[in-house]
Amino acid sequence: MKIGDLNIEVPIIQGGMGIRASMSRLASAVANQGGVGVISGTAIPAEEFREEIRKAKEMIIEKGGALGVNIMVAASNFAEAVKVSIEEKVDMIICGAGFSRDIFETVKGTGVKIIPIVSSLKLAKIAEKLGADAIVVEGGNAGGHLGTDKDSWDIVEEIVNGVSIPVFGAGGVITPEDAERMMALGVDGVQMGSRFIATEECEVSQEFKEMYVNSKEGDVVQIMSSAGLPANAIVSPYVKRVINEEKLTPKKCTSCLKKCSRKFCVKDSLIKGHEGDSLEGIFFAGKDAWKINEILSVKEVFDLFRSKVVK
Repeated sequence: MKIGDLNIEVPIIQGGMGIRASMSRLASAVANQGGVGVISGTAIPAEEFREEIRKAKEMIIEKGGALGVNIMVAASNFAEAVKVSIEEKVDMIICGAGFSRDIFETVKGTGVKIIPIVSSLKLAKIAEKLGADAIVVEGGNAGGHLGTDKDSWDIVEEIVNGVSIPVFGAGGVITPEDAERMMALGVDGVQMGSRFIATEECEVSQEFKEMYVNSKEGDVVQIMSSAGLPANAIVSPYVKRVINEEKLTPKKCTSCLKKCSRKFCVKDSLIKGHEGDSLEGIFFAGKDAWKINEILSVKEVFDLFRSKVVK
């Protein structure tokens, strides 16, 4: 498929998962398979982000794929991360957890594609009017921060029919059959996050990956993130404490979010989750992560999904 003048051999975007869940190793592996590998630039120092982009570019040796970044609009480092992305000439910037109008003017003329994550037809049309090169439509069954309670299956088709730019469907795409179902709704491609957590190349701990493999249907619950957005996570001792509204006020704060309830530190709890801390960590996941029953290489994932998404 094409996004403007950018050719994508396999229309699969690897979801950008912070903090440090999707970095250069995973992103380059996806790009080498012909998909869109994505580095999460949220809540990490600018120079570390820059270095990860450069490392990924060095590791991308096959043609046909692309390198993107994902930056949360709600993050304090949003503007700085956008600046780094443009300077390092990534192929695309994907932005969610909020909506930025300013980014369209910032990116204009740089050659970098801008792809907002949206959850309604209204916002999809606004994005198209402002100059989005494509959009990711994400439902409430996705992992991490959410913009709607409606599942992707209930919102994608209306948005596909309401805009003329490329659309990627996200939320609930775990198996090849899920991808086939999403493509049948008329999307140009899919975005998958959870499936790529359970890969050999993903830089989270083995314990985090096994949380996905060992999860059962119903184990993913919704919490209210300190970012002021609902989020899906695997049930865990810390998640239960968040749901019960226990006092978890952080002792220190780096102001990583533009707005924060400070009821708990989502950044620290995500980092602990990625490190495999089952007691103090939060493990973001899509509602259907229970369908994942094994850890695969990125190549093995693409071997399973390629025929379902390439038109």
